[in-house]
Amino acid sequence: MEKRITGRTGMFCLIGTPVGHSGSPAMYNYSFAQTGLDHAYLAYDVPLEKTEEAVNALKVLGCKGFNVTMPCKTKVAELVDELSDAAKLIGACNTVVIKDGKLYGNNTDGMGFVRNLRENGVDVKGKRMTVMGAGGAATAIQVQSALDGAAKISIFNRKDEFYANAERTMAKIKEMLPECEVNVYPLEDTEKLHAEIADSDILVNATKVGMKPLDDQSLVEDTSVFRPDLIVADAVYNPKETKFVQSAKAAGCKVAVGGIGMLLWQGAAAFHLFTGKDMPTDEVYELFFK
Repeated sequence: MEKRITGRTGMFCLIGTPVGHSGSPAMYNYSFAQTGLDHAYLAYDVPLEKTEEAVNALKVLGCKGFNVTMPCKTKVAELVDELSDAAKLIGACNTVVIKDGKLYGNNTDGMGFVRNLRENGVDVKGKRMTVMGAGGAATAIQVQSALDGAAKISIFNRKDEFYANAERTMAKIKEMLPECEVNVYPLEDTEKLHAEIADSDILVNATKVGMKPLDDQSLVEDTSVFRPDLIVADAVYNPKETKFVQSAKAAGCKVAVGGIGMLLWQGAAAFHLFTGKDMPTDEVYELFFK
């Protein structure tokens, strides 16, 4: 048994299913050790119907906080005592801090996206954005960008079951942040998509297109819409460079980034919420993300 585990070691964990492939335990345990914290991080496979039971058990066991992956994010948001503005607008949380018996729910996905852009010299404040997608990652990006001062967000999604989710997100943002202009359009309307891209500072792919088995595809087939000053970002992190990002770079976009940075910085945001300390992100990137 690892020598640093003691009777006073604080517990953190990940819940959801499946979790066997997760890199979170290695990333957080390394970070705890590097920052001198007597904590340990585990992963528990929890199906949706057992979410409430698992959350109650973690409270009883004195867990200090936990991350949440699918399919439990929405259910956990219903169980916590207090939600951050982002988690409230998104309707889901991926990070919960337990303090004095109370659960504080947050969503760091959008924070990771915004920080990743900032690390590449881009601030979303005052920017006009076009975001393709309306699932969990897309919603987090849209909400956090609005919270951080984006001037306009144009959401494009296919006319499928997620389209209504895009419309709900638009309504929520307009209610809480009326200064941010939000519109929803069908992704099938290529002419409108190209027009909004032309009027945007930032273009985001937050769909699964670009991820295997769709790694040979991009939602932007006409690369003439790319221009040097257009900032291009993808939420997909495997592969590290999607066809979307590669096409943007080839067309001369000065900033075109994949989702690996978003993944790193959302983890760093959760680490700070858990501990109040900064994750050693340079070392974590070299060891677990490069």
